[in-house]
Amino acid sequence: MYCTILLLPFLSALNCLMFGRYLGIRGAGLLATLLMMITNMLSLAIFYEVAICASPCTLTIHPWFASEMFEAEWGLLFDTLTAVMLVVVTSISALVHLYSISYMAEDPHVPRFMAFLSIFTFFMLMLVTADNFLQMFFGWEGVGLASYLLINFWFTRLQANKAAIQAMLMNRVGDFGLALGIMAIFYVFRSVDYITVFSCVSQYVAKEETSSLYLQTTSVSPLITINTICTLLFVGAIGKSAQLGLHTWLPSAMEGPTPVSALIHAATMVTAGVFLVARCSPIFEYAPDALMIVTFVGAMTCIFAATTGLVQNDMKRVIAYSTCSQLGYMILICGLSQYSVGVFHLMNHAFFKALLFLSAGSVIHALSDEQDMRKMGGIAQLLPFTYAMMFIGSLSLAGFPFLTGFYSKDFILELAQAKYSVPGQFAYWLGSICVFLTSYYSFRLLFLTFLTPTMAYKRSIEKTHDAPLIMALPLVLLALGSIFLGYLTKDMLIGAGTPFWGNALYTAPSRALFVEAEYISQFYKLLPFVNTLLGCFIAFIFAFNSRIAYTIKMHSIGRSIYYFLNKRWLFDKVYNDIAFNFLKAGYHITFKTLDKGVLETLGPFGIKKIIKGLLDKIMSLQSGYVYHYLAIMLLSLICFLGFDLYSSVFLYLLDYRLCFLWILVTLMIF
Repeated sequence: MYCTILLLPFLSALNCLMFGRYLGIRGAGLLATLLMMITNMLSLAIFYEVAICASPCTLTIHPWFASEMFEAEWGLLFDTLTAVMLVVVTSISALVHLYSISYMAEDPHVPRFMAFLSIFTFFMLMLVTADNFLQMFFGWEGVGLASYLLINFWFTRLQANKAAIQAMLMNRVGDFGLALGIMAIFYVFRSVDYITVFSCVSQYVAKEETSSLYLQTTSVSPLITINTICTLLFVGAIGKSAQLGLHTWLPSAMEGPTPVSALIHAATMVTAGVFLVARCSPIFEYAPDALMIVTFVGAMTCIFAATTGLVQNDMKRVIAYSTCSQLGYMILICGLSQYSVGVFHLMNHAFFKALLFLSAGSVIHALSDEQDMRKMGGIAQLLPFTYAMMFIGSLSLAGFPFLTGFYSKDFILELAQAKYSVPGQFAYWLGSICVFLTSYYSFRLLFLTFLTPTMAYKRSIEKTHDAPLIMALPLVLLALGSIFLGYLTKDMLIGAGTPFWGNALYTAPSRALFVEAEYISQFYKLLPFVNTLLGCFIAFIFAFNSRIAYTIKMHSIGRSIYYFLNKRWLFDKVYNDIAFNFLKAGYHITFKTLDKGVLETLGPFGIKKIIKGLLDKIMSLQSGYVYHYLAIMLLSLICFLGFDLYSSVFLYLLDYRLCFLWILVTLMIF
């Protein structure tokens, strides 16, 4: 059962790629969906056995590397964190597969699409079940490759090509940091196995002299070393989870099909960074400086994505920036050492974010692929089911009381306020502002898409139809998760004193904040709810009275703020005008001096010129007169005989074969 959960998605991808022509569009979709549903049922069985029954296990499959200095094995680690991630990944993936059967029914390349979805799921499962850093990195790179293939699925579109390349390049930066972090772990601990590394960290930090522990002895302070390792690991998380600085690929990934967006944003690629930080919690707990960086980056990502989402008009981009903002919440609470709450929010977010994306896909599908919210409106009566699903997802995203998002997001803010430190207060106040902004753009999306007077084309309205049954079923299941999942799992996952996580996550006793969070002032507990209502009210006013929004935009200050937010805090300008132009200038110099200069002179063109010159000189000796040839032969014979006189001096330096070669070349030339 444990190995089968990895094997089935791989077999699904293999069958769709090799036999897709024979399976056909519907056959490939049904096969991939069936195998993914079986995988989901296996993940639920593993969750019961590993998490509920508290029976973690490790499986060794086969040796990978074996040498005197380095050993690694193919192995699987099934603990509580792995079990939760398996349920999240396989549940969302199975529903996305089912949804895609109808959504992609008119596309002729459905077998290839289903194969890419399955291989994406396979690499994500490989990542979360790995029992060592090297195998985890294998899944990490595979997820990046699969995202490139899915974003670029419609490869004839120029924007899809650019978005896929941007996602690949941005993630390469983070992957480089992660690779350096893994190398540093091996250099210090002489192992990449999770259990070995995690068990040695505390002793390495506590003792300056570590030779008795068979660890690498260095002159650098162990605390500095651990902080450096955690910072490098976090650079990898920044790239995969689209945190501030390496975030630009996430909105561009909307060029792929909508089911791809749901899978990437809800359960697979972007959650890999949060999983990495949670998995490495035994290391991060001994790196206070790295945790401060994690908190700061997460909080700044929250505020950046929330403010940028305010001015987006593309429906999918609004949801994409909401993903970026919610990932900031997960990262910042991990920076405050509350990893279980971060994973809890990851699980809740997966369901309501998949619901939002798939509901947006239903709207786009109904309106002939229109994504601009300004060209919609008034379709609530035409798409009542989709409107209800989008409404539930938006409420959960905004943190409306007693829905799934409320139980994790509000608890994150309470824990941040209970920290009583600069990072904690910084995270709380920025997070509270983001609650208001999230509520605003969530309800703005609802109002502009469904409730305001219609701005859609008549031909689009005439063809409007609600989601068919095979698309509606995943939406219903995700809506149930968005309503009840947080309430049903809150006490089990993050209740005070819960033993659920066991040894999967580690939080230092001095950093536990669950008790303090229960006794903070009621003002701080009610502030997020007030911000949610305020954001809804302002979104209602701006949506139904566009004159107010227009007046604010036309004001000089409002116009500057709108320009700054619409240009995404000018990150693209910084990358293009400063970093790219700087590198471009250096590339231009090296191209002219090295590539077109030294290398070509010493390389093909130089060799060609030298050989041609030598051949011209040799050809000039071929005069065509016999007496010239006789004279040259006589001169060569005299030189050869004269050479024999001096053989006692330097002939021992030459091999007889070289002498023969010299004679042969001389005769051929002359």
